[in-house]
Amino acid sequence: MNDSSQSDCIFCKIAKGEIPTELVYDDELVCAFKDLNPQAPLHLLVIPKEHIPKIGDMTEDKQALLARLFTAANELAKKNGVDQDGYRLVINSGDNGGQTVYHLHIHLLGGRFMKWPPG
Repeated sequence: MNDSSQSDCIFCKIAKGEIPTELVYDDELVCAFKDLNPQAPLHLLVIPKEHIPKIGDMTEDKQALLARLFTAANELAKKNGVDQDGYRLVINSGDNGGQTVYHLHIHLLGGRFMKWPPG
């Protein structure tokens, strides 16, 4: 497992402003930015500011944070004009799930037809 600690987590550094990144969304709990290796015309990453390695580490007391992540993703879909034609939200979990950065994040993909199965 590639579980990274908060001190060396690239997404924690982005959320704290330690790595300059153009945030396309930012509130007290969540921020979002463009994926550096986009897989669709619109490819954003929506992350909690709190370091949570993967979706399986979410606990019941984090329900509001999880809801905020999805609400932010939906707001970004509307803001970027993909809400009507459709978009995909993806959470990869663990090595076999394709997770490469061990900080919970939602991929927001849109702007093209999404094939199934994805990979």
